[in-house]
Amino acid sequence: MSITMYDEGRGPERSVVLDLLAAAFQDDPVVAWLFPDPVERRRLQPAYYAGLLAQPTAEAYLTTAGDGVAVWLELSAGQVPFGDPPGGDAGPDPLAVFGPHAERLRHLGGLLAERHSHAEQHLYLACIGVRPDRRGSGLGSALLRHRLAQPDAENLPAYLEASSARSRDLYLQHGFEDLGTPVQLPDGPLLWPMWRSATSTR
Repeated sequence: MSITMYDEGRGPERSVVLDLLAAAFQDDPVVAWLFPDPVERRRLQPAYYAGLLAQPTAEAYLTTAGDGVAVWLELSAGQVPFGDPPGGDAGPDPLAVFGPHAERLRHLGGLLAERHSHAEQHLYLACIGVRPDRRGSGLGSALLRHRLAQPDAENLPAYLEASSARSRDLYLQHGFEDLGTPVQLPDGPLLWPMWRSATSTR
C-alpha cells in the first residue's frame, strides 16, 4: 500500500477525500452529536471537511486505493487550530451553511480550543478516516506512521482528540497519551485530548 499527499489542484481527488471522510464518520459519535439526523449528516459533512482542507497548513494524505485519509495541520506556538485564513476572509457564514447545527459546531470548537495545547509548535491530527468496510485492516496505523515518520515530525510533538474508545486505543499504540480528562459534550459523547511527544518512538 502506498500513501500520497492530497493535491488541492486536482479536482477529482478532492471529491474522493470529502466523500471518504463523510462515509468514514457517518456513524462517529461526535459527528452524530453535531448532526443528529442521518440524512442531514451525510449532506453536511462534506462542507465541514472542506473547511478543514481549506486551512492554510492543512495536509491530507490519501491511500492510493482511496480507502483511507488523514488530515493534519502544522500549528505554530500560540496558533488557533481553526482561525481565519490570511487576509481575514473567514469564508461562508456557518449559519448559512449548517443552519441550526452551527451552534453545536461553535460550542464544540470552543470546548476543544480550551483544551488544545498552544504552548509550542506541533502537528495536529484534525481527522483520520477509513472506509467502513476496510476498518481493522491496518490503514489507520499506516496513515499515522506515514506522517509521524517524516523528518519534520521527529522534532515536533503531535496532538489530537480521539472521538471514540476504539480510536483512542489506536492512538495509544502509536505513542499518544491522554492529556487531562476527557471532554464531555452536553448530552453527548466524550472526546479524549491526546498528546505525543517529539521523542516518542512507538
